[in-house]
Amino acid sequence: MNLLIVEDNKELAIELKDFLSSTGYVCKISSTCKDALDETNSNHYDIMLLDLGLPDGSGFDILKSVRKKQSKIAVIVVTARAELDDKINGLHLGADDYLTKPFALTELQARLFAIVRRLGGFTQNELDLYGFKLQLQDYKVTYKEIPIKLTKKEFDIFQYLVLNKNRVITRMQLIEHIWGDILEVSSDSNFIDVHVRNLRKKLDKHTTLEWFETVRNVGYRINI
Repeated sequence: MNLLIVEDNKELAIELKDFLSSTGYVCKISSTCKDALDETNSNHYDIMLLDLGLPDGSGFDILKSVRKKQSKIAVIVVTARAELDDKINGLHLGADDYLTKPFALTELQARLFAIVRRLGGFTQNELDLYGFKLQLQDYKVTYKEIPIKLTKKEFDIFQYLVLNKNRVITRMQLIEHIWGDILEVSSDSNFIDVHVRNLRKKLDKHTTLEWFETVRNVGYRINI
């Protein structure tokens, strides 16, 4: 998933990016309100980690802006402000969670994972799908206990399609989600189709894929 880290403490921002990138998120850092708003206006992000004390304004202003645009981005406020009024204000403005500094990276990971499950409408760490078991946290897929070896990109594509079940996901949405900044890739490249084709070959060895739909000239959909 695409994740925007809005944090002006350079060392903390890099620490968060390194840790979360290692757990599968596509991360980018913004250190100001202006840069964060520019990012959310020009690129797709699934989740935002939002500091409140920024050099050119308040993180609350960013939160107000993304909610005013009815953006579906999930927001975790990550701040040193522990006052109850700030927490209440953040949640009232539309934050999905509020985490006070200092915090353990493992706690942040757990809160992010809870949001990922909620975004997909799931309450469990595993999803059973026509005999396939998708372990969202461990990056593993099995079919009736038989392990299926997927590359990291293949797993990310499969997970994203499942989390957006019954919705058509365009090729550009997959590019944004798996590779990050859409400005860094070619929109007419067929590399997404190659990855999806390889994924389907591996899944198709175990069962037919009538539920894995290719929507011609648009993208893909998992029907559940």
